[in-house]
Amino acid sequence: MRPRIVCLVGPTASGKTALAIDLAERLDAEIVSADSRQVYRGMDVGTAKPTAAERARVPHHALDLVEPDELFDAARYRAAALAAIGDVQRRGKQALVVGGTGLYLRALRFGLCPAPPRVPRLRAALQAWAAREGVPALHRRLGLVDPVAAGRIHVNDAVRIVRALEVALATGRRLSDWQRTHGFAEPSVDALVLGIAVDMPALDVRIAARVDAMLATGWLDEVRALVARGYPHDAPVWRTLGYGDMRAVVEGRTDLATARAACVLATRRYAKRQRTWFRHEADVQWREPNADAIAADAHAFLYASRIAKPGVAE
Repeated sequence: MRPRIVCLVGPTASGKTALAIDLAERLDAEIVSADSRQVYRGMDVGTAKPTAAERARVPHHALDLVEPDELFDAARYRAAALAAIGDVQRRGKQALVVGGTGLYLRALRFGLCPAPPRVPRLRAALQAWAAREGVPALHRRLGLVDPVAAGRIHVNDAVRIVRALEVALATGRRLSDWQRTHGFAEPSVDALVLGIAVDMPALDVRIAARVDAMLATGWLDEVRALVARGYPHDAPVWRTLGYGDMRAVVEGRTDLATARAACVLATRRYAKRQRTWFRHEADVQWREPNADAIAADAHAFLYASRIAKPGVAE
């Protein structure tokens, strides 16, 4: 029998953490994170990782798994999340998966496309090309090689663009063809996926307030400590939203006001991409951020073996 879980998804700054903790306490659940940057140790403030007090209220899993210079991907996440879900349910608790990394949620639920392994020399050449010509130029190249993949990947998403080109050039078969063959049709878990519906003007205000709160609670000090560790410029930490901007402040290459504005703008753009991703996931049921209503839906799914009716459309 497949594990039965509830997933709470939505864009950054939509209020997932606070709502999830409330929901977990009501459901006798533990939280499994689905955030691609909260897996890194020492990156707490700038990733809005649940605080020690929040983790004391509800146990969290899939946090602090690797160092900031270590690569981490959807396959590793899937293994860690499934292990955590199994552990939680063996102890008689419910598992609540919470996050905004859509690819991680999809990998957890449906597995991964059996695409070929990395080709380091080809990947290095593509990365060098991106550095020389710019990521949008690499995206245009992908549009010629695999237009379906290019349509799904953001023009500035260097990691996914390089991977799609790497697969196509190394195998002669487009990544979108690999994915279509896989189909993502057989779920590994039975999931009720609830999306938090927040309109963009309100979300923009929340994003700006979140960046200011991060700065007020020590984000620059966190970045100073990371800089002192000497991580290379291409380490995951410096490709994480806002960390490169704050590193420029720490190193005296820009001022705080400029970095803050850049971070707010980049976060707004990221939130829009997250919304687009989850809108394309057909079974996401959008809800207003009402804890009582969401808890009732989740409880019905977990304990009464029935899926709640669709609610508010985004």
